Amino acid sequence: MVVTNMKQLCAYAKAQRKIKADEHRRLAIHNGACSGLTDKEYNRVRYQQKSTFSKSRKFTHNRMWRDNTKKFTVEQLKLIKTL
Repeated sequence: MVVTNMKQLCAYAKAQRKIKADEHRRLAIHNGACSGLTDKEYNRVRYQQKSTFSKSRKFTHNRMWRDNTKKFTVEQLKLIKTL
C-alpha cells in the first residue's frame, strides 16, 4: 500500500493495530492464557551484570596497608620525621 497523505497513514496504522490485536487474540485462544516462567525456564535465563566494579575497597584493604605495615629502621624514621 502506498501512503500519500496523513489521513491514509492514520487509517493504515489503525488497520495494522487491529490486525495485530486480532492475531494476538487468536493465538491466546488457541494456546491458552499467557503465564509466567517456570522455575526451570527462569533458571535458564542468563543476563549480563555490571562490567565495572569499584576498586576502592580493594585498594584500602590491600595496597594502602602494605606501606603502613612495613618495618622501618631508626634511620628511616628520623628521615620521615624531618620531612
